[in-house]
Amino acid sequence: MLAAMRDRDLYAKILGIAPPWSVSEVELRETEHSVTVTLSLAEGQSLDCPQCRRPAPRYDSRKRRWRHLDTCQFQTILEAEVPRVKCVEHGVHQILLPWAEPGSRFTALLECLAIDWLKEASVAAVSRRLRLSWDELAGIMERAVRRGLARRKPEAVRAISVDETSFRKRFRYVTVVSDLERGKVLFVEEGREVGSLDRFYESLSHEALASLEVVAMDMSAPYIRSTRENVPDADRKIAFDKFHVMQMLVNAVNTVRKQEHRELQAKGDKTLTGTKYLWIQNPEDFTDAARREFRGLKKLELRVGRAWAIKQMAKRLWHYVSRPAAEKAWKRLLGWAFRCRLEPMAKAARSIRRHLWGVLNAVATQATSAISESNNAIIQAIKRKACGFRSPERFRNAIYFHLGGLDLYPRPALTHTNA
Repeated sequence: MLAAMRDRDLYAKILGIAPPWSVSEVELRETEHSVTVTLSLAEGQSLDCPQCRRPAPRYDSRKRRWRHLDTCQFQTILEAEVPRVKCVEHGVHQILLPWAEPGSRFTALLECLAIDWLKEASVAAVSRRLRLSWDELAGIMERAVRRGLARRKPEAVRAISVDETSFRKRFRYVTVVSDLERGKVLFVEEGREVGSLDRFYESLSHEALASLEVVAMDMSAPYIRSTRENVPDADRKIAFDKFHVMQMLVNAVNTVRKQEHRELQAKGDKTLTGTKYLWIQNPEDFTDAARREFRGLKKLELRVGRAWAIKQMAKRLWHYVSRPAAEKAWKRLLGWAFRCRLEPMAKAARSIRRHLWGVLNAVATQATSAISESNNAIIQAIKRKACGFRSPERFRNAIYFHLGGLDLYPRPALTHTNA
């Protein structure tokens, strides 16, 4: 009897259980390798509605179970008969509990531990270590994100980046909006259509939309259209940043290399074999051997060499202070691209010329989507670590969880009864 009392007192202490709740029984089940702790509510305790916190009559009670932190490697389960109340305004609801949040089958302490683990390791690893299923961990993550988004307070946002990232193969994408100054993800929506970005802008007030100064993006027609329809003076704020413009030119250079490589191979010439990364990599990152090899290639009369020179010149055009001077320099570069008789470079130049207004905005504002691209790299790492996601909702939750800067942890109320 004394030992049982000590067990109850011990678990009341470590669980933080206080009146009107108490530990009424502790049962060790060795064959199941578990401990079951039964909690009881004091008789005659008056109850509150969880919505309005006003006193409400008991409606009924239901037996509930929650997984808690393990006790010396024994799985610990909490059990309780939890009352439901009938509020005249809000109807029938279960009362709030001091050890778990509504809708969860886990205690707040276990959810906190799982959140800490999920920040550091893959879902598979956390599943093994905590003996939780992937679906259970997905539920913990979903609740954490829902809490975090509900707690997020409106902030003045001056500069944003809009980007797309692949959800899975076969052209499944999500639109991701990031705060360029704080580095956190503000919004995630399935698809990359006009409506995908519209839903972000619709969540902002007119004042918040007007206060936007920079919207960095690639040359995506749906994103441009959405921004023009929602953001005042959008053509002055849309910036086609350096990363996306240079990526377009890098791809054009690589296309020239592939075309020329096929032609040379047909003649038995293997000059360009294995040289792909020499033409697209930053020369500052070359090894000494790569630098010597590339120096020799540049001396040859290669079409890819002309394409590379155009791309390198474009890299130097992002540091202008004067917009008129920048416009003059870009037009001179585009003229070179049109005259070089390399169709991939001319095609890229035509696209840049159509969007030159946004490129010049990026130069003038020094807007860059480096934060967005960093986030995108993290998102792809999350996707690889998870071996993909079964639904866009879980992918969205993972992005918010790791990059949303959210307050994720549960905060059960100290008391949910009318003492």
